[in-house]
Amino acid sequence: MLLFSTTQAPQKSSSQQYLVYVGTFTAKYSSKGIYAFRFDAATGQLSPTGLAAESADPSFLAVDPSDKYLYAVNEIDNFNGGNYGAVSAFAIDRKNGALKLLNQVSTHGARPCHISLDTTGRFVLVANYEGGSVGTFPVQYDGSLGLIAGFVQHSGSSIDKDRQESPHAHWIGPSPDNRFVMVADLGLDDVLVYRLDPNKGSLTPDDPPYAQVKPGSGPRHFAFHPNGKFAYVLNEMASNVTAFTYQAQKGSLSPIQTIPTLPKDYTGAKQAAELVVHPSGKFLYASNRAHDSIAVFAIHPAKGTLTLTGNVSTKGRTPRSFALDPTGKFLLAANQDSGNIVIFRIDAVTGELTPTGQVVETPAPVCIVFVRPE
Repeated sequence: MLLFSTTQAPQKSSSQQYLVYVGTFTAKYSSKGIYAFRFDAATGQLSPTGLAAESADPSFLAVDPSDKYLYAVNEIDNFNGGNYGAVSAFAIDRKNGALKLLNQVSTHGARPCHISLDTTGRFVLVANYEGGSVGTFPVQYDGSLGLIAGFVQHSGSSIDKDRQESPHAHWIGPSPDNRFVMVADLGLDDVLVYRLDPNKGSLTPDDPPYAQVKPGSGPRHFAFHPNGKFAYVLNEMASNVTAFTYQAQKGSLSPIQTIPTLPKDYTGAKQAAELVVHPSGKFLYASNRAHDSIAVFAIHPAKGTLTLTGNVSTKGRTPRSFALDPTGKFLLAANQDSGNIVIFRIDAVTGELTPTGQVVETPAPVCIVFVRPE
């Protein structure tokens, strides 16, 4: 179901103009699904278009390399009457931003919370948080999804009996060369590494099969440095970032540093959420819920280590996620509980964030992705 404004004419394509889609939570909020916007990278202006597609809890989104298809996890636990979540495939109308549902398939685990594609766009990768599992799905010729191709059920636990009583896969994504798939599992305190079969989409544990963080840390999101030599994991429960060196040939991660995302004098709840490396490779950003801030880090160019340069208020509540625009000039913070997206300008020299003054009301925003329009 498409609920777009009929008065807004399609805009001409420009290298500075992008479509933006925002995934949301619907069950406990006024949201109805995935919302569309237009973003002008020359000015930082974000303009609402409307509800692109009705969908149940389409929290995290991913766009295929051709920018023709969008995929969303439905963070539910009752798909087709089973204790499973779903993943939805949409065709993108790049002229007006409308989304057409192609199909939905079961993720074979409850409450999927993250989604990505391999670098070729042949497989969609999904992490099931409550199910503690991960799966891969083949992309068909028309952008729809086939039945699950690869599936791994995690097992084990860690020291926090409330949060880590079982596996909780929280992030999944490919290595830059597409030979491996990384998974941050909050319940295990591990970043698991799998070999990806590029033809079948199957996942096989690497050797070594994971990198560990300090028990009780709760790995949530993961990111590679653009140079492919370093990688970072954001630990939700400890509110810190662990930096790794990465050996691309083996797919192995070696920890080199762990650094807090919060000010030294902060004593409140620790709920780190999102992690993004700037495309220049100079800066890393991490969001803190409860503290409602973005931590700004400088990255050492040779060592890959981090220095916290400041915390910037997101001007809202519960920044579950944020995104950098494709030009690297702006950061868009999604404040879930205050129902808004706040735009910041990024200083190219220091990485500092400055609010542009624009605040866009959006119900329960969770994930922001960019698409090149036609």
